[in-house]
Amino acid sequence: MGTINDFSAKDIDGREVSLADYRGRVLLVVNTASKCGFTPQYKGLEELQHKFRDKGFDVLGFPCDQFGHQEPGDEAEIKNFCTLNYDVSFPLFSKIDVNGPHAHPLYQWLKGEKAGFLGTEAIKWNFTKFLIDRNGAVVKRYAPTETPAKIEKDIAALVD
Repeated sequence: MGTINDFSAKDIDGREVSLADYRGRVLLVVNTASKCGFTPQYKGLEELQHKFRDKGFDVLGFPCDQFGHQEPGDEAEIKNFCTLNYDVSFPLFSKIDVNGPHAHPLYQWLKGEKAGFLGTEAIKWNFTKFLIDRNGAVVKRYAPTETPAKIEKDIAALVD
């Protein structure tokens, strides 16, 4: 069981980060990709970050190349892409696997906490989102088609 605070991950610059550093904050954990049809969601994610950051909210982006080879770059290329194209200010992490035998422990836990459509645990595509409350528990899982704008009300309810 546990909470998100029990995990750590390497950030986009290769530094190990304890997710307990985000204790008490509402989080939206997203597996991202730079060459996906959903990539424009970076804009909406950044808007959420700006709108709710001061209320104790952060987006955490986890690049993943497991879906159609849509995140082929290394960390420096990913960071550059996100900065130049979307002016991303929210934390980005090193590229990870979200499914399979090498899935990051964080994603193993997230999938176990909130199954997807028809009870399936596997992440189906880029930009699957998990909303985490201030206690570090998973509140909701969103399909890639759920845009940041559509889930804004759920975030607002947790930060207010």
